Amino acid sequence: MTSEPAVAKKDMVRRGVVLVLSSPSGAGKSTLTRALMDKAEGLNVSISVTTRARRGSEIDGVHYHFISQRQFESMRDAGELLEWATVHGNSYGTPRKPVEDALARGQDILFDIDWQGALQAREAMPDDVASVFVLPPSAAELRHRLERRAEDAPEVILRRLRNAAVEIARWTEYDYVVINDDLDRCFNEIRSILEAERLRRSRRVETGEFANRLAAELAETLI
Repeated sequence: MTSEPAVAKKDMVRRGVVLVLSSPSGAGKSTLTRALMDKAEGLNVSISVTTRARRGSEIDGVHYHFISQRQFESMRDAGELLEWATVHGNSYGTPRKPVEDALARGQDILFDIDWQGALQAREAMPDDVASVFVLPPSAAELRHRLERRAEDAPEVILRRLRNAAVEIARWTEYDYVVINDDLDRCFNEIRSILEAERLRRSRRVETGEFANRLAAELAETLI
């Protein structure tokens, strides 16, 4: 009597990965996020809600869901946010249900969030999160990038630089750290991290069943 053949590798199911990407403002996180969405197959972005005013280059529902402070507080108090934070005087958060549903379907989700949100996400989903902190190559280059962007007033840039010192000090709380001194190399490092996390044993929800059935098949051939 033979057992049912073990499932093929391509049919094995895994749970999705939450790839958290954080950095101080101006370190290139948004550019890396766009590159990952364009080139990393099977990765979906988590669209946050925010009370921040929409910039001219942003589209509601694509970059963020722009909502009022009252709406934000209602979602937060109802437990509808997986993580939330106040940054530069504005509130940001990630709706919980779309993320949980996507992970259960085996879809990978990219979080573009700050260190406060990353900490909450890890506490809420410790087995699902792989976190990456992106560092700028130097303080001078960080200032240059913020000024070159020409989207913020000088006092806002100064506040972002002050906050960057606080944010960078949290780098030890992340699983991985990359330095964005070369965009292509930094992108490839993050994509490699994603691929490795997709292969992590704990995410391969049918690996144990597959391995046990394979062992049983091999054992029967020796009887």
